[in-house]
Amino acid sequence: MSDIDAPMRYAEPMMDRTGRDGSITLVVLLALALAVAAVGLAMLSREVAEPFVLAILAALAVVGVFCLFAGAVGILYFGQRHERNDLTKAFVDNLPHGALIGDASGRVFYANQAYRELLGLDAEAPVPAPDRAFGGNPYLAEPIFRLARAAQQGRARKEEFRLPPPGELEDESAVEPRWFRISVQPMPPEAGSGRKGPLTVWQVDEVTQDRVREESSFAKVQAAIDYLDNAPAGFFTVDADSRIEYLNATLAQWLKLDLTDIAAMPPKLSDIMSQDNAALLAGAGRGDTQGAAQNGVRRFDMDLLRTDGTTMPVRVLHRLPRGNQLAHVLILSRGPGEAHEAGTAELRFTRMFQSSPFAIATVDADGAVSGTNAAFSRLFGIDADANPGKTKLEDLVDDANRQALHKALEAAIAGQGLIDAIDVTFAGPEPRSGRIYLSAISDKDDKSEAVIAYALDTTEQRALEAQFAQSQKMQAVGQLAGGIAHDFNNMLTAIIGFSDFLLLNHRPTDPAFQDIMNIKQNANRAAGLVRQLLAFSRQQTLRPQVLHLGDVLSDLSILLDRLLGENVELSLDTAGDLWPVKADLHQFEQVIINLAVNARDAMPDGGKLAIRTENVDEARSRESGGSHMPPGEYVMIEVRDTGSGMTEEVKQKIFEPFFSTKEIGRGTGLGLSTVYGIIKQTGGYVYVDSEVGKGTAMRVFLPRYVEGAAEVDQEPAKLERKPEKPKDLTGRGTLLLVEDEDAVRSFAARALGTRGYEVLEASTGAEALEVFEEHEGKVDLVVSDVVMPEMDGPTLLKELRQKDPDIRIIFMSGYAEDAFKRNLDENEEFGFLQKPFDLKTLAATVKSALED
Repeated sequence: MSDIDAPMRYAEPMMDRTGRDGSITLVVLLALALAVAAVGLAMLSREVAEPFVLAILAALAVVGVFCLFAGAVGILYFGQRHERNDLTKAFVDNLPHGALIGDASGRVFYANQAYRELLGLDAEAPVPAPDRAFGGNPYLAEPIFRLARAAQQGRARKEEFRLPPPGELEDESAVEPRWFRISVQPMPPEAGSGRKGPLTVWQVDEVTQDRVREESSFAKVQAAIDYLDNAPAGFFTVDADSRIEYLNATLAQWLKLDLTDIAAMPPKLSDIMSQDNAALLAGAGRGDTQGAAQNGVRRFDMDLLRTDGTTMPVRVLHRLPRGNQLAHVLILSRGPGEAHEAGTAELRFTRMFQSSPFAIATVDADGAVSGTNAAFSRLFGIDADANPGKTKLEDLVDDANRQALHKALEAAIAGQGLIDAIDVTFAGPEPRSGRIYLSAISDKDDKSEAVIAYALDTTEQRALEAQFAQSQKMQAVGQLAGGIAHDFNNMLTAIIGFSDFLLLNHRPTDPAFQDIMNIKQNANRAAGLVRQLLAFSRQQTLRPQVLHLGDVLSDLSILLDRLLGENVELSLDTAGDLWPVKADLHQFEQVIINLAVNARDAMPDGGKLAIRTENVDEARSRESGGSHMPPGEYVMIEVRDTGSGMTEEVKQKIFEPFFSTKEIGRGTGLGLSTVYGIIKQTGGYVYVDSEVGKGTAMRVFLPRYVEGAAEVDQEPAKLERKPEKPKDLTGRGTLLLVEDEDAVRSFAARALGTRGYEVLEASTGAEALEVFEEHEGKVDLVVSDVVMPEMDGPTLLKELRQKDPDIRIIFMSGYAEDAFKRNLDENEEFGFLQKPFDLKTLAATVKSALED
């Protein structure tokens, strides 16, 4: 009989308890028999029936005890029924791996022959579940515990582990290890089976051969890696992002790199070579490379960078990538002997050409670029070596510069020397300026190299020159404004002071009273302009305090509504978690008011004004401020309008004093210059973003205040607009008044004299020392100007301290307090009176100093 005609033979199961556990018919027959016996015995007399009853009970007792023992040893099973399926059973019996079915309690219902063979069990040995068969090995405690727990919880799980065959040898090192894969999976009850709880399917498979094959393959790969690592040439692979994916040990040794560090953080091309050479390799595969290299491989002579900063001359064989493949680079070391064999002069020239920081290209007789170095490829983003003759040198510059470059190229191709450099603007989406030098090549036979072009990127240099020129101009204007402000403050102090004297002698009903008030009011307006000049020159006095800008802006919005009018819609969006800043409250208010009024004037027909605040972390500050604002944590205040916007030319001048686009009489041109000065003096930055017809956004960045939690948590500064209550400004004491301006000294002496003080006058610091000695130092307070001929105020104070260490002094100045404070000792105490001042302010400051 052939194998085809042979009947199917099934492997015998090692254990099978899946048949029916009982029959309902037998139970019914047994019940009927007991009923008939009971009826028959009931018809007999007691004496006759008693032996029969005892015999029946004894028989039932024997059967019951037998069933108990049979159930305990597994001969009988009471409970669920498990129906058999011959096809499924045959499939399980012929599986190549062991299979076992049990319940959650560990009882085994079915196991195939492969299971016995895997465990190496005898024919008569009991069949344990896998968790018990392998649980005796202490090295497998964890995986077996996880499998058993999964079986109890009805979850599927798979574990793979290594061990010697159970029961063969106690010495595990004496036999070849075996690998097993055990999985457990719950089998839910089928409908109509009568089974209540789920069963557990265990599968045990030996995967030793698979492991052997894997280890063999791994060993071959490792051998290839070892060979590559120990090859006499360097090798690395690089991805599309110029990051090195693999670098062999030879190259790592040449470059003095640690392979452990490379595995943790893969380096980039720019870490092992110059940026120009890295750009050359990264862009080597761009464009059509057919004909540029044999078999897609290009050759470069360049220098690699070691970790100690030294260079290493090498020859690079670069296989061009295809699609998303990695680029493979072979590095050949070029020692002194090999360099000599290859031609020392050629190698030296190639290295100099590729390592030059200047962009160099060769141009043919038609004006096309025929060869480039790495710096040229990086600057213009082209690779002429891969596409020779396809890029014209003139195409790399802006249209406005092509005619000048064309004439210079013609002169160079004709062999003319001493060609002047051409300042150009490079073509491209971003404006970049540069300078191109041309040099003729004397070899007339080689038409592929007629001119050498050198290109320098001067974009950053031009920007720095423009920025420096603007800074110098602003500094000069600021110094001029500060000097003018000082002189004006002296004159305005006298005007305001003598106006106060006149007002004391005139009642509001007098005809001259209103004229005097007009004089004082216009003097105060002039003082406001002077303060703006001082703000621009950053020479004003600031009283910084910790501010919560959200509360300050909320209070200021009421005033802004009145200033903006009904045609402008104001919206305020302040962040709830805004960081605190440290600034002068009133100066910050002036900044917001100036920005709001400037935005209102840009919207004559009405519009929307939005004020928004937010926190700017260090990462965002790099993007927002560029190179002008150092990275850090800032609070940003944005004032955005929907007005007419500004041109680029206007944007360059908006912070200059007296520059204005408004009609004559509508502005002084000091609004934005004041904003600029206040923000810079506070340590912040201001930027403008504007587009014609779409509006303007002014962004102010103030540094976050992070010192002292107690100061940060203090109450936010509020707007104090309540009028001051009148005070008694009279007093007693001897004052030494030092002022070089006669009008100011006359007003101050008269004002203090009328308040009850004895005033000693001096026009210079030296004269003040003489007056102080004449009165034997009996002076209660010194009121001195700061800027004076012969001896300034700080020097006078130092001289007075030597004569009287406890002398008190008030400095008067039109400059900021910080402008002269640096000339004093660190812990020096003094009062300060900002010019211009009126009679009341002078008297109040003097009395406060004497009382303190």
